[in-house]
Order: sequence, then structure tokens, then C-alpha cells
Amino acid sequence: MATRTASKSFGRIPYPVIPSLDGEGPLWQQIRRALADPILNGAWPPGTRIPPETMLTEQFRTSRMTVSKAIQTLVSDGLVQRRRKVGTLVAERALERPVFEIWDIADLVARNGGKYGYQLLECRKLGPDPERRELLGVSLRTPILWMRCMHMSDGTPIQLEERLININAAPNITCQPLETQGPGSWLMAQVPWTDAEHKIFAREAPAEVATELKVKTGTACLVVDRRTWNQSTPVTLARLWHPDSRHNLVGHFRPAR
Repeated sequence: MATRTASKSFGRIPYPVIPSLDGEGPLWQQIRRALADPILNGAWPPGTRIPPETMLTEQFRTSRMTVSKAIQTLVSDGLVQRRRKVGTLVAERALERPVFEIWDIADLVARNGGKYGYQLLECRKLGPDPERRELLGVSLRTPILWMRCMHMSDGTPIQLEERLININAAPNITCQPLETQGPGSWLMAQVPWTDAEHKIFAREAPAEVATELKVKTGTACLVVDRRTWNQSTPVTLARLWHPDSRHNLVGHFRPAR
């Protein structure tokens, strides 16, 4: 994590020191984390110019496409904004983003020193199912992808994910990429969002959930319902089950100035 604000020069414009990569996961996600960390911890205040893609491409010895993908996720997350003839700047209200930012679970496992594992349990197009469609806020005519997957740390289940995805809002989504990649990381890379909502509550694990998480039926779980929209269009609803003490939610933030 970057803690310095010393600058390098690229042409005539000063830029902050580029943090090093952590070596965990796909390169575009490493770049995203390297740029997001100093924004979220305040080392890069609002208005800070992010080094240009050409400079980042040279620094990280990768393609322009990889760097652009990382920066676009920061734009979608509201942490940076692109301005014509100016460049990419830290957003004015970046530190006022929700405490629970939409980070990939694989990132969280890696940050905690664990080895991430993933398994797709179920994936199919949803039928009529009025109850689930009402939860997502879409009509009976809207094509929906329904899926369940397991996220693990060092082989131990830590999160059972049940997710509804609006195919109209994510037109390239199919079950195929979700066989090897979690839906959260796929959506962050492919689908923009403008609004998010988290609902956090405790619930006893029903039999099916308990079996997947390898705990006893009735075990207390921390449950997070996570919704995102792109303008007024629902994109996805994820219900995330975390058994007993296997998951912690930690937020660090500062008051707006």
C-alpha cells in the first residue's frame, strides 16, 4: 500500500509515485488495487492526477488494454474520473464511497494471506419465478441468469454466493465464463454500475446452505444482500452467506472535508 505522495515527472506534469504490485491474481486486478489503495487511504487526495496509461504501461510492463481495464473499474467504482485534455483524476468524493466497497472476494482472500479457491455449483437461465424477479426488480419478460458458487480460502468454504444477473444489463454474460471466474470479478470488469446497496443481517443456515458451507444446519451466518444498478436499470443481486467467524467486514474511512 502506498504511503508516500512524492512525485515523479512525466513531461511537465507531476504525478504521484506509482505503488508496486502485490503479485496476487490477474495483472489488471493488481494494477487496480495498486491505484485504489492510496486513494482509499487518503495518500492521493481528490484532484490528484493519476499517471497516464502510457506511463503505467511502461511501469508495469504490460499492454495498454490491461491498464485501461484496471482504470475503467476505478471509474465505475467512482474513485477516479476522466477529463478531456486533463487526464484521470481522483474523484472529489472518492473518500465518501460506501464503507463496504465492491471488492472481489478473491482480492480479500489474497490480502489476508490465504489461497483463493472457487467452484461453480449451479448456473442456468431463470424461469418465471416471480419471487426472485421481484427481489431483483425486473419483469417476467426480462432474461435472468441464476447461479450459485462457493468461494474458499485455503480449501475452507468462506462464502456461498447466490446471484441473479440481468442479462439485458450484462449482454455478454453466459454460464461459460463463470465456470472458472467468480461473477463479481467478471461483472466489475465488464459491466458499469452507478449505484449500490448493501443489506447486512444475521440468519441461521438452512439445510442446503449448511451442507455447502460444511457447517451444521442452523449455524449463525452473516448474510449480505448486495445490489447494483446502472442508472435505473437493475444489474445484479447477490446474497452472500458467511458462516460463523469465518468472515469479517472492516471499513476504514475519513470524514469529508
